[in-house]
Amino acid sequence: MKINKKHLLGTIFLPIQVILVQLAAKNPAFIEDYYSNGIYPNIAAFLRIIFGWIPFSVGDLLIAFLLLIFIRFIYRLIQARFRSALPKVIHFTAILSLVYFCFYLFWGLNYYRKPLVENLAYQQKEYSTAQLQKITETIIQKLNYYQLEITKNDTIKVENKYSQKKMYSLAIDGYTHLEKDFPQLKYQYKSIKSSLMSLLQTYIGTGGYLNPLTGEAQVNDRIPKTGYPTTICHEMAHQIGFAAENEANFVGFLAANYNDDVFFKYASYRMAFGYCISELRKRDRKLTKELWKTVHIGVGKDFNASYQFWQSYNNPFEPLVKKGYNAYLKANKQDKGIASYSYVVNLFIHYFENLEGV
Repeated sequence: MKINKKHLLGTIFLPIQVILVQLAAKNPAFIEDYYSNGIYPNIAAFLRIIFGWIPFSVGDLLIAFLLLIFIRFIYRLIQARFRSALPKVIHFTAILSLVYFCFYLFWGLNYYRKPLVENLAYQQKEYSTAQLQKITETIIQKLNYYQLEITKNDTIKVENKYSQKKMYSLAIDGYTHLEKDFPQLKYQYKSIKSSLMSLLQTYIGTGGYLNPLTGEAQVNDRIPKTGYPTTICHEMAHQIGFAAENEANFVGFLAANYNDDVFFKYASYRMAFGYCISELRKRDRKLTKELWKTVHIGVGKDFNASYQFWQSYNNPFEPLVKKGYNAYLKANKQDKGIASYSYVVNLFIHYFENLEGV
C-alpha cells in the first residue's frame, strides 16, 4: 500500500491551514490592512480579468467537476470494497486541502476583516423602534415615488423589461457613482454572469453566489426581475471584498441606489423596505400593518408576486440546505448565521439618518 508523498504533504497541510485561518480570525486589523486592502484587490482583479470575458460561468463548471471528483472517490471506495482505502482518502484530502487553500487565499479571508460600520465610520449602536419607524416611512415614500414614476399608476405592478445582460451592464454605473462618495467601494473589471445552475439555486432558495475560485459573480437568472438589480449589486459587493451577507446587502443597496436608472432605484428601496418592515414586524405588528396601508397597491402586488414565485419552488430539501449554509456562516464568524442578515437594518438606520432632512 504505497502512499504518494505529495498527497501526504497536502493532507498534513490541511489542519495547519485550519489553525492559521483561526488565528487570522482573531486579527481583523491585520486582515483589513494586508489582505482586504492589500493583496486581495490584486487577486480579485486578476481573476475577473482572466474569467470575466468568457460568456458562460466557468465557476459553475468547476463546481460540477469537483462534484464529479467526489462521486468518483466514493464510487472507487465502494468498488474496491474499501480495500487500500488509505491512499485514496489521503489523495482526496490533499485535493480538499488545495481547494481550502484557494478558497481562503482568493477570497475567504475577507470574512475576518473589520466590520463595515468601522470602514464607513458609522457608530455601532442599538436603534429604537421609533427610529426604525421613521426610516421605514422615509423608504416607503421613496418606494412609492419610483413605483409611480415607472408605472404612472399606483395600482400597477412594476415590470422590469430589461434583459439580464442589460442589467449586468447597468450595474457598473451605480458603482462608478458610488465610488465618488465611498472610494473604498470601488469596482473594476466586470465579471457578472447568469448561473448555469439557476434552476437548482431557485429550488434551494438562493438568488446568486460568488465563486471564490474564479471570482465570478453568479446570478440566478430565474428570479423576479424587480429585485434583480440589487441581487447583482449584492454579488458585486462580494467581489470587492465584503464577504458578510449583511454587509454585501448594504453595499448592494448603495450601488443600486446610486444608479441613475429608475429600475435600480426602485429595486434599492424595495430591498431596504423588505428588511426594515420585517424587522419592525418583530417589534410591533400593529404598527407594521398601519405602515403597509401607506404602501402603493402596485408595490404590494410586486411583493406578493415575488412571494408566490418562491412558494412555487418550495421543497423539503430547501430547509436542509439553509441549515447547512447557516452552519457555514457561523463557521466564518457570522455568529447569528442567516439571522445576521437583519443587521443590515442597522446600516440602513445610519445611512438614512445621515441624509439631509431625515
